[in-house]
Amino acid sequence: MTEVSKIEVKEEDVDLEALARPHSRGCLRSFRALRLYLAADLHRYQHNGRFRFWRHFLFTPGYKYTFWMRVSGYLKTGRISRVTLYPIAKFILLHCRYKYGIAIPEYTEIDPGLFINRFGGIYMHGHTKIGHDVTLSAMTMIGQTNRGKRAGTPTIGNRVFMGVGAKVIGKVTVGDDSAIGVSALVTRDVPPRSVVAGIPAKVISEEGSDGYVNRVVPAELLAACYAANRKALP
Repeated sequence: MTEVSKIEVKEEDVDLEALARPHSRGCLRSFRALRLYLAADLHRYQHNGRFRFWRHFLFTPGYKYTFWMRVSGYLKTGRISRVTLYPIAKFILLHCRYKYGIAIPEYTEIDPGLFINRFGGIYMHGHTKIGHDVTLSAMTMIGQTNRGKRAGTPTIGNRVFMGVGAKVIGKVTVGDDSAIGVSALVTRDVPPRSVVAGIPAKVISEEGSDGYVNRVVPAELLAACYAANRKALP
């Protein structure tokens, strides 16, 4: 077997067409789960105070986008809502995408407590998996690699911080409590509690994301979110 054919066989292991198709794995299946997940997301912006929902829904692009992303995913799974209310919510989500420069599909698997710090130039592949209490900064990208041993999409752990311009590409795992530095390019696995920087990114510290991931979701709210979502799964 020639070297070219060996490469071709290796690349056939990744179904690129499947990675390009939408799915529903990240869509919430019950209104209770939707409400709890949105409450967890809101906690990352402001954990208490009057009118906090309206304050951030109206004036904080990151939370506004997250709201319509979660709502669109929820409506997409209903037999009636997917042909009535989902198209409206999807239209609003697309409007927010072009207005704020945030492109995260509504079906992406994202755990509670997503915090989008600022906005603009944020892109996430729909087959990515995101843990809870993750912080995204402006100009961050989580994308796909089409060939090689890292062909596929990333998995981001819990309480991960992504600095401005950070990129995570391919089938890599970013461990819990890690921090990705400004403009870093991650193309290989990141150990838990690591700080990585550079192109390609390398571990420069073991201080993790402490001090950069704030107002984490309380354990009881996290448990309620997961329980409500599991209960609603078919």
